[in-house]
Amino acid sequence: MDRGMPGEGSRRQLTVTVRRMGASAGAGAVVTPAGELDHHSAGTLRESLETCIDDGCSRIVIDCSDLEFCDSTGLNVLLATRMAAEAAGGEVHLAGMRPIVARVFEITGAGAVFTVHRSLGDALAALPAE
Repeated sequence: MDRGMPGEGSRRQLTVTVRRMGASAGAGAVVTPAGELDHHSAGTLRESLETCIDDGCSRIVIDCSDLEFCDSTGLNVLLATRMAAEAAGGEVHLAGMRPIVARVFEITGAGAVFTVHRSLGDALAALPAE
């Protein structure tokens, strides 16, 4: 019996939640993508992250704990966000990556250019106080 590609038919649409941190409007944000981050859904995350940077968020934590999959398009969104944040004097931290997502970072070497934390709590604790 042909079942098609793994995950086909059970694909979970990407949703993105943004929670602002700190007293000032531009202090920072926790961005939580949930579902599958790929070439079909990357625009959803890109828009949310660009809005954070445009709003002056100097610190962005991307909580990857609900991210079920990330392909090269999703990885490129995260890399572009890191570059844009750093160009604006900010920083991007990643937290709570599942093994399947962490593997993409390991294979590509992208994990070396991000600050990666085991959990969201660890990431928030590592950020400097406002």
